[in-house]
Order: sequence, then structure tokens, then C-alpha cells
Amino acid sequence: MEWLAERLAQAPGLENMLYFLAITLPLLSIILGFVTYAILAERKVIGYIQLRYGPNRVGGRFGLLQTVADVLKLLIKEDTRPKLADKPLYILAPIIAFVPSFAILVAIPITETLTFANMGVGLLYVIAVSGLSTIGMVTAGWASNNKYALMGGMRAVAQMISYEVPLIMSAVGVVLFAGSLNLTVIVEQQQFVPYILLQPIGFIVFFIAATAELNRTPFDLPEAESELIAGYHVEYSGFRWAMFMLSEYVYLFAMSALITVLFLGGWNPIIGLGFIPDVVWFALKFSIVVFVFMWIRATLPRLRADQLMEFGWKVLLPVAMFNIFFSAVLKELFF
Repeated sequence: MEWLAERLAQAPGLENMLYFLAITLPLLSIILGFVTYAILAERKVIGYIQLRYGPNRVGGRFGLLQTVADVLKLLIKEDTRPKLADKPLYILAPIIAFVPSFAILVAIPITETLTFANMGVGLLYVIAVSGLSTIGMVTAGWASNNKYALMGGMRAVAQMISYEVPLIMSAVGVVLFAGSLNLTVIVEQQQFVPYILLQPIGFIVFFIAATAELNRTPFDLPEAESELIAGYHVEYSGFRWAMFMLSEYVYLFAMSALITVLFLGGWNPIIGLGFIPDVVWFALKFSIVVFVFMWIRATLPRLRADQLMEFGWKVLLPVAMFNIFFSAVLKELFF
């Protein structure tokens, strides 16, 4: 993939565009396929935990085409729009929310050779770009000209800022041990010992903060149905609403992949099992992380807004700061 990136930089005009499409279209297809069946898998997992069957009609016994049918329904559904909405911003908001979720994927390495951009500051790029989705949420709330939507957008901003801080600080310990912000280097440094063993506190803080960043249960306050109807996207329908949902699941893909890279050793195999391909190891670790996110959604109740903010600032932030100090001392003494 690196030679494609170099060729892309050198190729002028139309040839440049063709190389760009050759890379982005397969990546987009993979992501859309993941989203389609991640939704199905989540419904199946939650159904199993709650002693239900889940989808089992469209697409045979396992409902393999249920999500496809749901997507087709959304695409042909009427696109309603509030009469007094800010039309340009209302149309742009779903795009602003989706584009960053797709853009961060280019910096996440799947294997040593399967990566689009091997950036020296890959971790910094991922964290910086992922925060841009907040703009789409608050823009959707503001442009809808609806008080519930605006409250949902403001909640999203407050929540994502509150948990972005401990998320970043919990990753500092990994950077200290790896000595680099390059995600490929971070994986290579875990060839023998994954950082989840050296950074258990950082992993726990990062995982909790990532759950809040994804707006998933128990931190799904921006979409609290009992309080805000549907939050910042209450006035959206059809394919525009689908774009918000698509961005959430693309972020689930990206964040699960990032956790795999930072703490689970990425594509590195368990010692003695190196004969299994790298991509299989990455997919296995990645799938476990996605399953845990789904498991949590089926298990934990939603927090109150005040509990959400207090937990972020009074618990996660001090713990993340302690982890930085502890990691620095540990590295100085033993590494």
C-alpha cells in the first residue's frame, strides 16, 4: 500500500484521480460491508443476551439480508425537512459528521504492508480528525431549528470534549513506551508483550473514554430517546439520518481497530502461532473488541447527564494523569 501512496503523490491530473479511486473505493466497500453486518451482528448478540432470536426472517434463518432490506428502505424513504431549518447547514451536517469517520481509517495499519498512509504522527492525526465529528452533531442540532435537537447537539459537544481529554491522556503511556506516534512502530514494539499488559490502567481508561466518544451505551446521552426524542438528528429522516448512523458504525470500526493497534499488539501473533497470517490475527483481536462494545450495550443502563460529566472529569481524568506519572516512572526504572 505504501507504493500506491508514493505513486499517488507522483501521478499528475487524471492519473492521480484514478489511483485515488483505486484505493478509496475498495476501502469504502469494506467499510460499508462491515457496517451492514455489524448492525446485524449487534442485533443478534443483543438478542442472544436478552433470550431473543433477533433478525431471522429476511435472508433465511439467520436474517442475513435484514440490514440490506433496512438500508434499501431508508434510501427510498421520504426526505422530510423542517420548514424553518437552515437549509445549507441542514444538508451539510450529515456529511460533516461522516467524512472524518472515514478519513481517520487511512492512518490505521491492518498489517505491516496493508496500510494507506504510514504517518509519523499517525496517532495524533487519528485523534485530531476524530474530534471533527462533533462539529457535524452540533451543526445538525442548530440547523434543525428544534430545541430538542439543539440540546442533543450541545450534549454531544460537552460529552465528547469531556471524554476526549482522558482518551488522549490514556494513550500517552503507550507513546512513552513505544517512543513514537507512528502506529506501525507502536505495533512493532509489541512483538513480544502487548501494551495491555504494561498499560492496564491506560487500556481501561481508553476503552471507557472510547465508548463515550462513540456515544454508545451507557454513554448515549446525545441520543437519549426518553429525554430528547432522538437528540441532534431528531429532524432527519431517510438517507440523511442513515448517514449519521453510518458514521457511528464507521467510528466503531475505527476505534476498535485503534484499540487493537495500541493495546493488543495489532497483527502480532501469539508466540508460537506465527504461522497464522497477520491479517487473521488483526481480525480476531478486532472482532473481540467489537463484541465487547456490543456486549456492554446489552448489559449496562444509561447514565444521567450529571453522572456522565462527573465520571469523566472527577474519575477518568485523575486516573489518566496518574497513569502518565506511573508509566514514566516504570519506563525510567525498568525499560
